[in-house]
Amino acid sequence: MESLTGLRLLPWSDPEGKPCYLSSDNANSLLNRRADQIEALQLSMGTQLLGHARSLLDDHTADTRELRFLAERLCEALRDVLRVAESRGRRLPASSEDEDLGSER
Repeated sequence: MESLTGLRLLPWSDPEGKPCYLSSDNANSLLNRRADQIEALQLSMGTQLLGHARSLLDDHTADTRELRFLAERLCEALRDVLRVAESRGRRLPASSEDEDLGSER
């Protein structure tokens, strides 16, 4: 995978589904703040969906259509949360322990 050091993975894709990145040295820029807001919204929606999923799975009268719809929404939420985790992980400073591991390989 190509190194994208210094680029922020944004919480949305382009119309073709390709990831979007931001190159900025200002963590407080308008676009960075907007991305932070969208990430927070995605995480909140995932939490709410998880609560709904538990309720629906506990309902033994839920039909296949409802469960399939739930599975689709859970897949979307998981995709969003993984993108947030990847984006935030890329922005963490490298620790000296990580650098030591890299030199041993």
